Amino acid sequence: MAESRAESAAAAPGVGGLRGLYARFRQLIHEVAKFGIVGGINFFVDIGIYNVCESLLGLGPLTSKTISVTVAATLAFVGNRYWTWRNRPRTNLAREYFLYFVMNAVGLLISLLCLGFSYYVLGEQWPAVFQTTLANNISGSIVGTALGTLFRFFAYRKWVFLPAEDPGVDPATGLPEPADGDRP
Repeated sequence: MAESRAESAAAAPGVGGLRGLYARFRQLIHEVAKFGIVGGINFFVDIGIYNVCESLLGLGPLTSKTISVTVAATLAFVGNRYWTWRNRPRTNLAREYFLYFVMNAVGLLISLLCLGFSYYVLGEQWPAVFQTTLANNISGSIVGTALGTLFRFFAYRKWVFLPAEDPGVDPATGLPEPADGDRP
C-alpha cells in the first residue's frame, strides 16, 4: 500500500509538484508581489499627478508624464530599497539611487514612446480619439507603464539591488569588484 501511494504521488503532479515549484520560485514570487504592491501604489500616484499636471496646470502630455513618473519613481525607490529588496546587501546608496534612476529613465522613455506614438502619430489621423485625456492615460499610464514595469523589475533585480552572491562593489567606481581568482 505504501508503495502504491508513493508511485501515485510521483506520477501525479498535484500538491507535491506545486509545493516543489513554489519552493523553487519562492523568492521570486515574493519579490514580484512586493514589487507589485509598491508599483501599484505608485501607479496611482503617477496617474494622479499626471492628471493634475495636464488637466489642472495645463502642462503638455509629455511634460506631465515626466513630472508624474519622477515623483512616483522617487517614492518607489524608497519602497523597493527598504521593503522589496531589503534583505539584499546595500552596496552604496548613491550608486543604487543613480542606477535606479537610469533604469527609470529607460522605463520613462518606454512610457513616453507609447504616449508620443498614440498622441502624435495616431492623433494626427484621429485627433478626436487619440488626443484625449482617456487615450493619453491608456497609452502612457497603462500600456507604457506595463511595458516599463517589466523592464524595471528585471533591471532593478539585476543591476540596482544586487543579490548577496554577487561580487562586492568598489565604492570609488561603483563597478563590481573582481572575484579573487580574477585579480592580477
